[in-house]
Amino acid sequence: MLDDQARAERCAEIMLAGDAASRALGLELEEIGPGYARMGLTVGAHHINGHGVCHGGVIFTLADTCFAFACNSRNQNTLAQHAMVSYLAPGRLGDRLTAVAREVSQVGRSGIYDVRVTNQDGAVIAEFRGFSRMIKGRLFDEDQAESTT
Repeated sequence: MLDDQARAERCAEIMLAGDAASRALGLELEEIGPGYARMGLTVGAHHINGHGVCHGGVIFTLADTCFAFACNSRNQNTLAQHAMVSYLAPGRLGDRLTAVAREVSQVGRSGIYDVRVTNQDGAVIAEFRGFSRMIKGRLFDEDQAESTT
């Protein structure tokens, strides 16, 4: 039987394998656990908007993707139902942004997750709150996974 950490790691492997958008943007999964994820992004020239700072959509995507990994870490297909973000400081070219998602609440099929995005100096760039909804299905068959280990 898989323990919670092994389950979270397997879910992350599967999600990463199919996530072309995250790869294209340069998002990197740094840590995963049950109801938890940490992701990073180094802000490149292709992330910069017309004001010379990191595009808000890129910051939102980093936070949203981190949220997705955290809320799918228990091998139950889970989607975003609603999300909001507050931008508190700009991300700049060359910054290393880190998003950390933590489960706040999981009741029935609904969850709430907070994601904080900081830069390499620890300055808070954005605060994100995501609301998740579990749907039918799993990322992998745990019975089959156990028989191959």
